[in-house]
Amino acid sequence: MNVAAESAATGASLVQSIDWLAIAPPTLTAVAALIVLVADLFVPEHRKPLLGGIAIAGLVAALLTLLPLRAGDRSTFCLTTEADVCSYTADHFALVIQLLVLGGALLTALISLHDSRKLPVGEYWFLLLASAAGAALLPASRDLATLVVALEVASLPAFALVGLRRGDRLSSEAALKFFLSSVTATAVMLLGVSFVYAATGTLHLTRIAAELGHVPGQLDTLAKVGVALTLVGFAFKTAAAPFHFWVPDTYVGAPLPIAAYLSVVGKAVGFSGLILVTVIAFPTYRDVWGPVLAVIAALTMTLGNVAAVRQPATRAHSAVRLLAWSSVGQAGYLLVPIAAAAYAGGDRIGSTVAYALMYAVVNLGAFAVVALVARTRPLNRLADYQGLYARRPLVALAMGFFLLCLAGLPPGIIGLFAKVTVFSAAVDAGLGWLAVVMAANVVIALYYYLQWTAALFRAPEPEAASAGPEAGTGRAQAGGVTPRTPGVAPVGGGDEVAVGRPPAAVTVAIALTAAAGVALSGAPQLVLRFAGTSLF
Repeated sequence: MNVAAESAATGASLVQSIDWLAIAPPTLTAVAALIVLVADLFVPEHRKPLLGGIAIAGLVAALLTLLPLRAGDRSTFCLTTEADVCSYTADHFALVIQLLVLGGALLTALISLHDSRKLPVGEYWFLLLASAAGAALLPASRDLATLVVALEVASLPAFALVGLRRGDRLSSEAALKFFLSSVTATAVMLLGVSFVYAATGTLHLTRIAAELGHVPGQLDTLAKVGVALTLVGFAFKTAAAPFHFWVPDTYVGAPLPIAAYLSVVGKAVGFSGLILVTVIAFPTYRDVWGPVLAVIAALTMTLGNVAAVRQPATRAHSAVRLLAWSSVGQAGYLLVPIAAAAYAGGDRIGSTVAYALMYAVVNLGAFAVVALVARTRPLNRLADYQGLYARRPLVALAMGFFLLCLAGLPPGIIGLFAKVTVFSAAVDAGLGWLAVVMAANVVIALYYYLQWTAALFRAPEPEAASAGPEAGTGRAQAGGVTPRTPGVAPVGGGDEVAVGRPPAAVTVAIALTAAAGVALSGAPQLVLRFAGTSLF
């Protein structure tokens, strides 16, 4: 009896019903992207900034649709024969990650409002929204096909965003490295997915988990290889070692708002996929992926923090490079609870999500400050932040708070408690050696976070121009630039940029992230409670 006849006999419908409210967050984001793309054809050039307003409105609308979904009990695109096997599930895990992704995209949009004028405006907003739509779809995906599609929808626009500054060598080089590395990782992951499908005969995560326990002996090796290759693809998206080498050059070459977006939303995409395939689809092989992820976590945090310490203060773009390597180190911390889940159950995943929320808030705030400083210090060196408190006291205080949160020191209480939850996850899982490695890396990270924080409040270095015409001319000749000219502000290293009032949108982004960080630091028990909650 064929499927149609069987369905007719049992009274089951072949037509799937769609829960439009459940899929509203990614759908509204995608619709906003299409509206921007079409509007770009008709909006005159002097009205192009309106496209940014449409993008922000679309992201706010998508965020608001999370409120009626907060119960976390909706699913759609389910099998007609098995109502509990679905391709899209709006559970608490999906909703929290969608909040992180859409909130991160909204803050990126605020940081971008000023900088996007230097880029093709319509293409920029369309690509940003398209990537955010894919990122919002991924945590709710419950089959490997939808996971891969969502991952690529989130990634492909990101390649274009990184290389959107036409004629910029660094931007083109960064986009090429990002593209080649990501395509290779995707090809490996697709090969792994095909092996898993061949061994289990299904793509739905829950059914894969059930079938992997009964794989015939002749297919066991195929299944294990498929699991390993699938994890490699998601490990690349998380910037986990040894798949992290694209990060610093990509962040430096990309527009600063896109570097912020990749550091937060890009990581959320990778970690969401990694959590879904390990905890839901591959628990049968936890004895394989658990130790591997533990080793990768130790390697990732160590390489990231050691490289961040080695960043010279006078190197061009060293501030962005330090944040890039710092994000690699933070990825190592985020991997710890996932590895612990192999030994102590999926409840440890709450620690990763709680840490990711803290990291998203403060890291986006730090990048917002970097974007603000870059307006007058385009070389964006760590040395350019010396004396920031004397020039912009509130911005310096906000940056100091963000760095202390990343370091896990007071008054950044939220950073301290987030690290404690991750540390506890390792200890409770019996991974004492990983907890020791993490403690050592936290100490290493203190060095460069505190060094940058201290520089903010030091007395600013005297400008070379004040030493007289000869000193200014000598520095200009050595740096290959012209001497100081009227109407511009002298900057260390010879780069000079006109000074103006800081963009209101960037100021709002800094204020929002600082307020969120202070609020979370005032109620750190929320992190502990959240970390102990089962999200599936």
